[in-house]
Amino acid sequence: MGTKYVINQTINNMRNYISILIVLFIAGTSACAQTFKEQQRKNARVKAAYSEKWEALKSEISKKGIDASSFELFIRAFKHEEIVEIWLKSKNSGEFKLFKTYSICSSSGVLGPKRKQGDGQVPEGFYQIAVFNPYSNYHLSMGINYPNASDKIIGKGNLGGDIMIHGSCVTIGCIPLTDTYIKEVYVLAVEARNNGQQNISVHIFPTRLNEKGMTFLNDEYEGNKALLDFWKNLKQVYDYFEKNKKLPKMTVSKDGKYSIV
Repeated sequence: MGTKYVINQTINNMRNYISILIVLFIAGTSACAQTFKEQQRKNARVKAAYSEKWEALKSEISKKGIDASSFELFIRAFKHEEIVEIWLKSKNSGEFKLFKTYSICSSSGVLGPKRKQGDGQVPEGFYQIAVFNPYSNYHLSMGINYPNASDKIIGKGNLGGDIMIHGSCVTIGCIPLTDTYIKEVYVLAVEARNNGQQNISVHIFPTRLNEKGMTFLNDEYEGNKALLDFWKNLKQVYDYFEKNKKLPKMTVSKDGKYSIV
């Protein structure tokens, strides 16, 4: 009897263990099946942002002739003008369309790239959204992948990090848009990521690098060859997008310069 009891208990324990594994597997599968949007909307701030903003945004997107159920996003910022542009395109379209322009409500640093931790600078160059943070101290935030490959070559020492596009209206090296507007940008970015856009590009320029902008920079920074050369390097990408309304493929050379391929 003792041996049978032990065997029966062992079998029952194994059954229980298998049942637990099955439950965990199903739960894990269910979690994995959740979309990025569903995961984000679990947060109260994101859920509220969708409730407040998404229906109106969908209507505006459709009016632009863009597929609101499947679009890609591009973000472009100009430090001197203190604006952020939101560009969208349907997945089956080659060209981006300007969707909205937001004011940057606070700024720090001066024109020029970020080269070290604590310099208060907003980076300049070509980045991607790397982090979605619905628990941000600045309501909602999206982090860019600063330092990028170019920054790591040209910068020296500790380059810093945690550069965000966020809510609120305070900053040290970030891009704040107020809580109201970060809700819109965050929802648009979640939608783009949820629709399969893994790389959401963020281009940050000192100013518009058109003829007027380059004249301004040459006049204001005459004699600073390194800085002017850096901006001329950024200009090739600015010009490409202005002409084609498409994002170029880029590489970074050994000296940290961007090249269109």
